[in-house]
Amino acid sequence: MTASEASDTPDFSAGIDSGRLSDGGTLAGRVGDDDAVLVRRGDTFHVIGARCTHYGGPLADGLVTGTALRCPWHHACFDLASGEALRAPALDPIPCWRVERVGNTVFARERLPAPRPRVIAGPALPPGIVVIVGGGAAGLAAAEMLRREGYPGTITMLSADASPPCDRPNLSKDFLAGNAPDDWIPLRPPEFYAEHAIDLVLNARVTTLDAQRKEAVLDDGRRFPYGALLVATGADPVRLDVPGAAAGQLLYLRSFSDSKAIVARAAGAKRALVVGASFIGLEVAASLRARGIEVHVVGPEKVPLERVLGTEAGQFVRRLHESHGVIFHLGRTVGRLDGGKVTLDDGSSFAADLAIFGVGVRPSLALAEQAGLAIDRGIVVDRYLQTSAPDVFAAGDAVRWPDPHTGDNIRVEHWVVAERHGQIAARNILGQRVVCDIVPFFWSQHYDVAINYVGHAERWDAIDVDGDLDTRDCAIRYRRGGRTLAVATIGRDILSLREEVAMEGSAASR
Repeated sequence: MTASEASDTPDFSAGIDSGRLSDGGTLAGRVGDDDAVLVRRGDTFHVIGARCTHYGGPLADGLVTGTALRCPWHHACFDLASGEALRAPALDPIPCWRVERVGNTVFARERLPAPRPRVIAGPALPPGIVVIVGGGAAGLAAAEMLRREGYPGTITMLSADASPPCDRPNLSKDFLAGNAPDDWIPLRPPEFYAEHAIDLVLNARVTTLDAQRKEAVLDDGRRFPYGALLVATGADPVRLDVPGAAAGQLLYLRSFSDSKAIVARAAGAKRALVVGASFIGLEVAASLRARGIEVHVVGPEKVPLERVLGTEAGQFVRRLHESHGVIFHLGRTVGRLDGGKVTLDDGSSFAADLAIFGVGVRPSLALAEQAGLAIDRGIVVDRYLQTSAPDVFAAGDAVRWPDPHTGDNIRVEHWVVAERHGQIAARNILGQRVVCDIVPFFWSQHYDVAINYVGHAERWDAIDVDGDLDTRDCAIRYRRGGRTLAVATIGRDILSLREEVAMEGSAASR
């Protein structure tokens, strides 16, 4: 904070009139040199850190609900009294200061200690060994929550990836665009795993899950016994056979290694083929345009993202990308690649020296099928994320769970959902019986436009647009049978949070 900025913001350590805030209000300020936010809940005041620990969202612009504050950017949630990160995508707490009220004046005093891991109490003993299969969002969030909840036993993470758990949304956004350095990408630094006694085993591909003997077996024969096991295998990119394509010519984006490979190829590229007008494909297109590369997007659909966002929003997204120079070939597929020549199914062609495919993913189910777990277009779990096998839980992209809001069994491929699944599964491994009643949330970044989406609507019978897409100020509601199933917003962060809260309340009343 500069000297001029400090002079423009109230210093809560010097005291502030309590009347400046109404119930549920927030006020940006500072405590000495530290940015802070004053929050009022009833007659109680809290002073907390000003920035979300996920991507630094401004918490003064967030929403107060109960005894928590929600971040306006990506819907992380923090406890006002302790600063604990209650829900992903934030995993780390925010700072808190002790507050003293003298008459009508509120003072921020000393900074409070960071939350400490809880101590497990009660008659139930946790499993002696927890094995987590998968090194993505759900797996890391589960391991972290186990330690936060005071689990003292062994935790082993078996990851088929070569790199530690990473910030996967960034791989198609800032990192690919060249705006994020390598050290931003790991979710946790190497020392985190040692400090929290988490045994992270990389390049570890589990091929056999023996639910009777309670063992996970790797392809090299190593065996890992467990008391409880979490399957967090995620999803794998759909891979296509393209006539004429050379070995290694087709690039896909799932892992940190994949993104680095695209960055390396992009360094010498002038024109790129992106196959798939999906969120991933279009985020890749935006990132490559930021590098000055000519981008051609090919997809079989007539309107980008129409299946998820509807026609009007999909047309807006197309106009947005075209305004940045992206060239669309929609209603088309790739017929052949000959070196740097791309030929489409209608015979038209163009040159491209970089080819990236983002045509969707499939849940990784091979291990679950081998183990005999119940499968229905995903790993079937109950509302506690327990599979059909004793002491085996599942979380993330591969899971189909009962959604209390829609009444359907749903499978969702969202980063934040995977993390929240992992947190809930960890607590249920410890016997806490936490119902998975989350409202799905995701965000997608296209140049300077962020789209936030809460809820889940696989199908709808009505779409209501409030506001104007082209002025980037709108809310789009997806309804079925008169009920709002999902809401997409642009430029209305606080509304997105309020819709999330309303959906949570609706689910609780069903």
